[in-house]
Parts: sequence; C-alpha cells; structure tokens
Amino acid sequence: MADDTKTKDQSDVRRTRLIVDAETKPILPRHIKLRHDKGRDVWLILAPERVYDPDDIAVEVLKLCDGKRSVTDIAKHLAEQYQAPKTEIANDIISMLQDLSDKGVISA
Repeated sequence: MADDTKTKDQSDVRRTRLIVDAETKPILPRHIKLRHDKGRDVWLILAPERVYDPDDIAVEVLKLCDGKRSVTDIAKHLAEQYQAPKTEIANDIISMLQDLSDKGVISA
C-alpha cells in the first residue's frame, strides 16, 4: 500500500521568484558572503558550491545591500557619490539585482 502523504521536501514546496523594483530592500542571505581576496585583490561572492566575480560597480552596490536601504536609496547614494543620473543608476541596479536574485544570491 502506497503512502499518499507528502513531505515538505516534495513538490508542494516552490521557491517564489523575487521581482526587484525600486522599493525592494535587498540583502545577502546568511549563506552568501561578499569577501575581499587580499591575495588577488578581488571581491568575490561566495555561495554554496559557487563563486561569483562581481565587477567594481556591482561590489559598490552589494556593499549597500543591508536589507534596510531600498533600491531607490542605494541609487540616490551612488548618484551623489559618482555624480550620475539617479534614474539610470536605479535601472542598472534593478537589472543587476534581478539577475543575482534569480541565481539565489540576493533576497529581500
């Protein structure tokens, strides 16, 4: 006789896709680390069984992803720091964070 009960690990549990927008407050999950490799002088995103090599701009954005600041807040900060248009920066941040979210690197 087959057991028809489902456990939590079976198909009933589905991961919900985060849609990043201007009000999203991104944060790195506990199992994801942003670390500087002093030996090679590069920043790395360390994830279980994966390593990402973000560019300098991505690193600046990720340093600000604390779960308290929204994408708009991050864009405003970077626009002031780099004297660039906030709207353009916000669009680039949303695109980058959406890609990282789809890879499981960012949550909100």
